[in-house]
This record gives sequence, C-alpha cells and structure tokens, in this order.
Amino acid sequence: MDTFKYVIAATACLSALGCSSQLKDTPQIDREVLLQSSQSWDAAPYSAYPSGTPELTLLRLKIPANTQLPWHSHPMPNAAYIVSGELIVETREGGLKRTLKQGQTLAEMVGTVHRGTTGDTPVELLVFYAGKQGLALSQSH
Repeated sequence: MDTFKYVIAATACLSALGCSSQLKDTPQIDREVLLQSSQSWDAAPYSAYPSGTPELTLLRLKIPANTQLPWHSHPMPNAAYIVSGELIVETREGGLKRTLKQGQTLAEMVGTVHRGTTGDTPVELLVFYAGKQGLALSQSH
C-alpha cells in the first residue's frame, strides 16, 4: 500500500515547516507548537547546551497523588508536558511557584534548585531532555 509513501511525504512537509503541494489523498496534518522558548519558566535565559556528544532523552513520569519531589536541579535544557493531573513547581530560593495542569507545558530551569508537588490526583508528564552522553538528567540538593 502507499501508506509508507504518505508518511515519508508528511515527514518531509513537517521538516520543511509546510508544504506548497501535497500528494493526492494525503491526509491533512495538524501542527501545533506546544512550547518554544529560549528561557526557563522563571525568565532565566538558556545560555548553551552541554558540549559533547548530544543525547536526547524522553521520560514518562507518573507521580503519585500528594507527593513532594526532592529538591533538585538540571544541568541541561529540558521541557515537560503535563499529560494528566496538576503539578506545582517551586524554586528553593525566592519561592517562585507555578501550577501546571493537563495539556500545559513547562520550559524547565537549568542550574536552579526546584521541586514539584502533586495534589490529590496523580500526575503523568512527559519530559524531554537535551543533554550529552554520560550527563545525569538531574542532581539532588
């Protein structure tokens, strides 16, 4: 079947950020930018990616209800997407807080100590990390 041909064409269209022409019978592809940022949620600009061999990591985290994560920091840019539930993130210094709900995104902090807390329902989130091989995704504080 020609399904593979359509998938390749659709991928090419997306990577070119749009098509001027489509193959006959190719389904319309909806595109929505969920997050695009050059700074973390506290408005601190991202300075650079870690040097070395790049490594992308995608985690699905399921955090039980009424859970407070330990204080931690990240040595690399990363972003989260809330699949379900509600998560409160806060910084250790300054007490900045932000509440995230299902369908929202978060540009995570780099080098700033913070934590997350769930409410009365579990939270499921996807977290994308842009680091380098051998670099831990987070550090406890």
